[in-house]
Amino acid sequence: MPEGQIVRALSGFFYVRTPHRDIRCRARGVFKKKKWSPLVGDWVTYEETDATEGWVTHLHPRKTELVRPPIANVDQAVVIGSFLEPKVQSELLDRFLVHAERAGLETVICLTKSDLLPDSSEEKALREIYEAADYPVLITSVHTGEGIEELKRALKNRLSVFAGQSGVGKSSLLNAILPSARLQTGEVSRKLGRGRHTTRHVEILDLPGGGQVADTPGFSQLSFGKMEATELGRCFPELAERASDCKFRGCLHKNEPGCAVREALTTGEISGTRYRHYLQFLEEINEQRRY
Repeated sequence: MPEGQIVRALSGFFYVRTPHRDIRCRARGVFKKKKWSPLVGDWVTYEETDATEGWVTHLHPRKTELVRPPIANVDQAVVIGSFLEPKVQSELLDRFLVHAERAGLETVICLTKSDLLPDSSEEKALREIYEAADYPVLITSVHTGEGIEELKRALKNRLSVFAGQSGVGKSSLLNAILPSARLQTGEVSRKLGRGRHTTRHVEILDLPGGGQVADTPGFSQLSFGKMEATELGRCFPELAERASDCKFRGCLHKNEPGCAVREALTTGEISGTRYRHYLQFLEEINEQRRY
């Protein structure tokens, strides 16, 4: 039976891309019985009913899976924040980075709207924090063209997901690297200080130089679901790197004696902002476990 990749899901239909055409499919009833939910990015086996429609009959095993945005088989997350309108929220940025690490994705941080910066001090501060945590940081502007070619190279030959707070410029960036997409963009609400959602669903777009990128709706929050407290440290690369030097196995890096992470914090090797977010997330996880 033929196979393909789900590139869009809308109103109960799954659009399966093949080398020759896209097939609009529904999922067989067996999926509901087994509580399987096809996602954009899934590779599937399907059965044609005519030249343009069919039924998804089988889901292939997934390499990776994200819950929000809901997508499968992503290689890389491009987490987008903007310098202004809306201003980047490092806590929200760190929250998504944790989810990307837990899903086993490579991650690139892309900071947009550099043309709105009055000086380079904020850019320098953010670079220092995240490059010290071993994250690549790209600085971009769709108006000046800064960083666009570098972003194209980072996307080549991978399935990447664009994710970030609404209004940060995900669709504008995609239009810059793939003008044929002509994605709708929206202005930031000055009253609320955040963007209006312009992307309504997850969709995979093919890039002319090789590779694919997924446009996704903006997100405002991400909970930690069933994550265990002992997992969280592994999702902060700079903490995970030092955890083996802690005195106690399973150290949570709060107030345990002989903690190598806290020692690195006092010497400035670890960002105080990142560490505070780690403690905040740890408390959230512990609160969830109580209920």
